[in-house]
Amino acid sequence: METSRPMPVPTPETAHFWEGTRLGELRLQVCDDCAHTYFPPRPFCPRCASRSVSLKRASGRGTLYSYAISHLPAPGFTPPYSIAVVELEEGPRLMTNIIGCPQEPEALQLDAPVEVVFAKQNDDITLPLFKLVEA
Repeated sequence: METSRPMPVPTPETAHFWEGTRLGELRLQVCDDCAHTYFPPRPFCPRCASRSVSLKRASGRGTLYSYAISHLPAPGFTPPYSIAVVELEEGPRLMTNIIGCPQEPEALQLDAPVEVVFAKQNDDITLPLFKLVEA
């Protein structure tokens, strides 16, 4: 029996992010005072602590910054699978999975261009996963 993967639990601070993923948007926050774009969502800027922040729709493009390939079974994952950090064009980095390619070092080259793919999990959660951009 396959167990589904653990799901994030939206909070008031992250609700806008999960609303965006349901709509096919990757939303980031940007500080109105120092212009720092950041992730994960929080009610204040991590650089200057200003509470004056706005939402910004990200391009959904970035590069593969780091990854590990897991060969261990985990709920909702079939090994091997990648646990990756993607650096978005806008600057922030986020943890995700790379999908749609062989889960091996030859396919997962650091700095490779990636783009977001939205994977609906249930009525509340759509996960932002990433795939390699074809050359």
